[in-house]
Amino acid sequence: MNERPTGTSWARRLKVRHLESFLVLEEAGTLTEAAARLHMTQSAMSHWLAELESVVGTPLVVRGRRVQLTPAGHLLKRLAINVLGDIVRTGSEMHAVAEGRVPRLNVGSVWAGIAGGLPEAVNAFQQDHANVAVFIHDGPFDNLLKGLETRALDAVIGVLDARAHRPGLEHRVLFDDQVAIVIGRGSQYWDRWEGLSFADLLAEKWVMPPGGTLTRIQMDAFLIAQEASWLTPKVETASLAMMQALLHKGDYVGVCSESMADHLGALGLFRKIAIDSRIRFGPITVVWNRDHASTTLMDFIGCLLTHARGAEARPATPVPA
Repeated sequence: MNERPTGTSWARRLKVRHLESFLVLEEAGTLTEAAARLHMTQSAMSHWLAELESVVGTPLVVRGRRVQLTPAGHLLKRLAINVLGDIVRTGSEMHAVAEGRVPRLNVGSVWAGIAGGLPEAVNAFQQDHANVAVFIHDGPFDNLLKGLETRALDAVIGVLDARAHRPGLEHRVLFDDQVAIVIGRGSQYWDRWEGLSFADLLAEKWVMPPGGTLTRIQMDAFLIAQEASWLTPKVETASLAMMQALLHKGDYVGVCSESMADHLGALGLFRKIAIDSRIRFGPITVVWNRDHASTTLMDFIGCLLTHARGAEARPATPVPA
């Protein structure tokens, strides 16, 4: 009787060859065909399968004219695909590193950066770096900076403040942003939004970023200046997707960066409400660690500067090598 696997002890007896051969068997459908593909005899193939089932402690296939995977067999197939895929990807990345190339970049960005040219920069970058995968992580600037400190992230796009001047960090300003007030298709004002003022919306349901975020701090300061500090949001969320869904489905007023408002406005999802005074959000900047800057990362930052919101209206800024 097979011993049931417990913990990870059974996995230590697994070999990569086991996983490769199991996928061949599942694809071939018969022991005879699988044996031929693996250049084995059928008896050797049967012996191998019995050995594998002994390792995992349960039958993996139901034998017949064509083998059928048992529930345990489906689980092992999933494991095989994941493990072998990771091996192939890691091999490619190690090969890239050996050739002096960077196989992937991890970039963190606040909403404003995503709306202010990041997708265009990624597309342009990969025209010349087709083998480099770019992983985008969004979230509050504080959380992203922690990823930069631990080297989980190669660069972070966020609002310029004192943290960008820490020892060892470099930064370049991408563009200057504002805070915008927006409505979505769920608003009663969607078809008659022109001419609306801030005062017209004071009694509406507001969706705002959580307290303590830069957008919310700037918005709260604006409310004080407008003698409307009594206004409290009906919903607070750090999720752009959630705010977008609320404004699309319900009668709400939202607050976000102007770059995001313009981006989603161009897609027909938001309409930006004109206000008398501008609510400054701050310079959006890209920050990276000077000691861990590869040539690949510098090429990416160059693309960010070229494709940042409003880049065509300002002189090019050189990127340090």
